[in-house]
Amino acid sequence: MPNKQHFETLAIHAGQEFDPTTGAIIPPIYQTSTFVQNGIGNFRGGYEYARGGNPTRTSLETLVAALEGGAHGFSFASGLAAEDALLRAILEPGDHVVLGNDVYGGTHRLINKIHSRSGIENDTVEMMDLNAVQKAVVKGKTKVLWLETPSNPLMKISDVGELAEIGHAAGAIVVVDNTFASPYLQKPLALGADVVVHSTTKYLGGHSDVLGGALVMNDAELADKVGFQQFAAGAVSGPMDAWLTVRGIKTLAVRMDRHSANAQAIAEHLVGHPAIERIYYPGLESHPGHELAKKQMSGFGGMISLGIRAGAKAARKFAESTKVFQLAESLGGVESLMGYPSEMTHASVRGTALEVPDNIIRLSVGIENVDDLIDDLDRALPKR
Repeated sequence: MPNKQHFETLAIHAGQEFDPTTGAIIPPIYQTSTFVQNGIGNFRGGYEYARGGNPTRTSLETLVAALEGGAHGFSFASGLAAEDALLRAILEPGDHVVLGNDVYGGTHRLINKIHSRSGIENDTVEMMDLNAVQKAVVKGKTKVLWLETPSNPLMKISDVGELAEIGHAAGAIVVVDNTFASPYLQKPLALGADVVVHSTTKYLGGHSDVLGGALVMNDAELADKVGFQQFAAGAVSGPMDAWLTVRGIKTLAVRMDRHSANAQAIAEHLVGHPAIERIYYPGLESHPGHELAKKQMSGFGGMISLGIRAGAKAARKFAESTKVFQLAESLGGVESLMGYPSEMTHASVRGTALEVPDNIIRLSVGIENVDDLIDDLDRALPKR
């Protein structure tokens, strides 16, 4: 499927050829652990053992690569498994990682608590401050510059192009976690990044029923290294997980349009609410990254964070009082979710420079009727 086709067409057709045996429009799920060889070492279609490859996983990898405009896609059992494979493919003892001071807590934990045991050093920096990033990277030593945009959970917008130039000048591989935006709203590789990472659990799967992660890149040498890690360590997605993710991606474009529209309406409705001291949503003109987001994104997404004026106690009560918004970790599903990052998604970074203020509530705005969502929030929010 040529990448010149539009996103919505690729999302439905890339890697999804009909079954030539039966004509089934949906490719079958290859629920198998091994493949019969046509003679010793003569693999049928290149498949030998499911850890090394499975046609259902291949279809997902082909699809995600096409949507991100990349040459090589890899699917994993979780987003963190994808991140771990990438880091192992790049880093050696003594290497240095620079990452944003507002990254997902699990990413920081992986680098700071696990890879640090192998002699990997890391520093966090405000990615919106290009001068600070320039000072943080060390030429010849910093091997990875890692950013999220929009970031989790404070919705910071980082300039991918400018940061890619800084990272490349230092000899670093520039990695963008594109989970919040999805490839429908943002294409980091086209902006200058080297690798895109996704938790496919979120918007790509889109239905809160599957766990997964993905990497996309253009560099063939790096792809070989990542492929080796995928095969040798084995944290691959199973065929049913891959199939569910593909099914979810088919409606990604229409879902992201609705997520974005609902979130924009909610953010605008909450402006000036007496209980809210700050709304973190790049679709608002008051957001410090609004103009940059307009430049490098085609929409603002479905994630909003709120700073509750009365503090942690009021924030916790609000999080536990909604009916349509469900209190749960994760994001990007069709249903609306609410989280309290300080003690949920970012509990692992409490007491560090990445600590999330305890008055922050994170909303994953779903695709329900927006009036119902607004009514739910209005009923639960403090009156002042």
